[in-house]
Amino acid sequence: MRILIVEDEPGISNFLKQGLEEEAFAVDVADNGKEGLELALSGNYDLLLLDWMLPGISGIELTRQFRKDFPQTPIIFLTAKDTVDETVFGLQSGANDYIKKPFHFEELLVRIRVQLRGKTDSEEKLSLGPISIFPDRHLVLNGEEEIQLTQKEFALLEYLVRNKNKVCRRTRIIESVWDIHFEYNTGVIDVFINSLRKKLNLHIDEDYIQTIRGVGYMAKDL
Repeated sequence: MRILIVEDEPGISNFLKQGLEEEAFAVDVADNGKEGLELALSGNYDLLLLDWMLPGISGIELTRQFRKDFPQTPIIFLTAKDTVDETVFGLQSGANDYIKKPFHFEELLVRIRVQLRGKTDSEEKLSLGPISIFPDRHLVLNGEEEIQLTQKEFALLEYLVRNKNKVCRRTRIIESVWDIHFEYNTGVIDVFINSLRKKLNLHIDEDYIQTIRGVGYMAKDL
């Protein structure tokens, strides 16, 4: 399961990211509303954690815009606003739940799992040709054969398959998989792609991970 945190206080976002990753969630972070909305609209997330007061656009406005395309994805507000009117306003804007700062991580984790309960009752499975990916168990199969991948290789494969049939630009891959949001030598992606292709043991004519020259990569069923 992948969660997007949109929070402008680094101490809070880093704490949440570390805690959620220890609980086996994949986590992306944005520190302003504009970037958060852009990431959210990619459709790659199972749940959003949003601060109310954000630089750029507010969590309320982000929620309203996001809800136009994604009416079902759970949203939980993290905010110091706690009056009844503010709570009602936040929920009416499209949030599913609301937790006041400061909060206990254990309580937030329970609230997240409640919102995701419907998705986690049946195990998620992603596929790419003969490759099956089970994110909850960090398991990859080629047919019946288990493929051993590192954490980054798995995250890269999962990202490409979740965006199957779309061109994944190098900068977006670096931001989403490596969580680096600045100019970076994206040549490291090529190394990981080559490793993935070898480990997945695909035949030479099975180009399920295609190179888009000068742009990035695309996962595609043949």
